[in-house]
Amino acid sequence: MTTLPDIPLPSTIRSRFVDGINGLRMHVLEAGFETKGRPCLLLLHGFPELAFSWRKVMPELAAAGYHVIAPDQRGYGRTTGWDASYDGDLNSFRLLNLVRDALGLVSAFGYRHVDAVVGHDFGSSVAAWCALVRPDVFRSVALMSAPFAGPPPLPFDTADAPPKPKAEDPVHRDLAALPRPRKHYQWYYSTRQANADMHRAPQGVHDFLRGYYHHKSADWKDNKPTPLQGWTASELAKLPTYYVMDFAKDMAETVAEEMPPAEAIAANKWLPDHELAFYSAEYARTGFQGGLQWYRCGTSGDFIAELQTWSGRTIDVPSCFISGQQDWGTYQRPGVFEAMQKTACTNMVGCHLIDGAGHWVQQEQPAEVSRLLLQFLREAAKP
Repeated sequence: MTTLPDIPLPSTIRSRFVDGINGLRMHVLEAGFETKGRPCLLLLHGFPELAFSWRKVMPELAAAGYHVIAPDQRGYGRTTGWDASYDGDLNSFRLLNLVRDALGLVSAFGYRHVDAVVGHDFGSSVAAWCALVRPDVFRSVALMSAPFAGPPPLPFDTADAPPKPKAEDPVHRDLAALPRPRKHYQWYYSTRQANADMHRAPQGVHDFLRGYYHHKSADWKDNKPTPLQGWTASELAKLPTYYVMDFAKDMAETVAEEMPPAEAIAANKWLPDHELAFYSAEYARTGFQGGLQWYRCGTSGDFIAELQTWSGRTIDVPSCFISGQQDWGTYQRPGVFEAMQKTACTNMVGCHLIDGAGHWVQQEQPAEVSRLLLQFLREAAKP
């Protein structure tokens, strides 16, 4: 690992490794480490990102008095100890083991609790489960770009009327049967070929990621999200192709169609090419399979039973939601954004959609995200 290049970070953030975290050697970015006794914040990234995605908000949070730690999560970046093969142990990537990773990291830094766990994209799901399962440790939670509907329900009132066997979800067959045949990206991400499609993209990893980040950002002018009316093919087909793909195309082909012109890349301030180069070098080195294993855990259905242990439980610690106003992720699962506010979170003190941001909200609009997080932390600390 000593041969890896330096990370282009602000001077107030340092990179380090922590051994023995639930079988991992975890790579962590850290800010506010200069003085002891600070309250702690844990930041969890999503796909296809890294701890690096928090580089713009970490200094602001540290300047407000926090010790901020952001790991490369299991399957990502410079964290090691996970199996990179498609045929590896999927069990280690299930949500509750990712919560165990977070607990282990907090404990390794000598904290009995953190003031907040903040999660973006798939990291939002881990943060939600952290707050649901261990509210004593994770005293508040900020969910970003991926709302949380609550744990899966158990079959109810079935003693005298046993439930019918669960039918296969017809939506995938219906998507494929549309006049313009489509497929859902999460099920595509669960296929064996998805990693190679991206890792060996014809345009190269760097240009693949440039197209991917652009397509899901506010820079792509057709990102004008609205709520969907249901989990049906006709409704899901309204989603952009990075979520509901053309059936015959892979993700590299999908985002290549939306590649920004050279002048737009040169003008990009939120992800200039020298910063994107760090992402692309890391993913060129590791591939994407570690992150894709998370999707496979979700689409397989193999781990729903253990999540049902918390059926009916709500997130009762202070919570907030932050997303980009141009982010379809808020609505990609119909009804979840509303369920989060009505039932899943009982103490939600803020729900913010930031104009001028798509899916990469903490990178596209870091000043506003920092302001909202600090505002939330002040509210959450009130008795």
